[in-house]
Amino acid sequence: MRHVRAIALAALGLLLLVPASAYADATLFLGATTSPSNRLTKGAAIGGGLLILGFEFEYADTTNDVATQAPSLKTGMGNLLIQSPVAFVGIQPYFTVGGGGYREELGTVSNTGVAGNTGGGLKITLIGPVRLRVDYRVLMLRSALVSPAHRFYAGINLKF
Repeated sequence: MRHVRAIALAALGLLLLVPASAYADATLFLGATTSPSNRLTKGAAIGGGLLILGFEFEYADTTNDVATQAPSLKTGMGNLLIQSPVAFVGIQPYFTVGGGGYREELGTVSNTGVAGNTGGGLKITLIGPVRLRVDYRVLMLRSALVSPAHRFYAGINLKF
């Protein structure tokens, strides 16, 4: 998990180096990881960017489902975002790709390893700096019980 901490510290350091004209945002989300069965996922993301290029650090925690042999899954990812520079009718689309680490557990079996992800979504303006964020990710987990994992979420995003 040292890699996850290193990525988190690097992302935080990059946030501090971003010029004042840049933007940043933070998201709290709930959703579902759907492979091999639907399970609750909750997490948070924080990021920043300039025009069309951005970055974020994201942590997500998925519950297990013993009945369907679906493991719990914790991920920490650093992601690069390519996004529209402005919102169109209040909607800002984005595409993301990144990597980081994961830990999955099911009964006495646990795996820790590296992971990659790709996905995309929308940031939809609600009122002022508050937005709704909807996201879909495909997580490629090396040496995992279940890979790829598919995750959908929605969350409240605060732009600052």
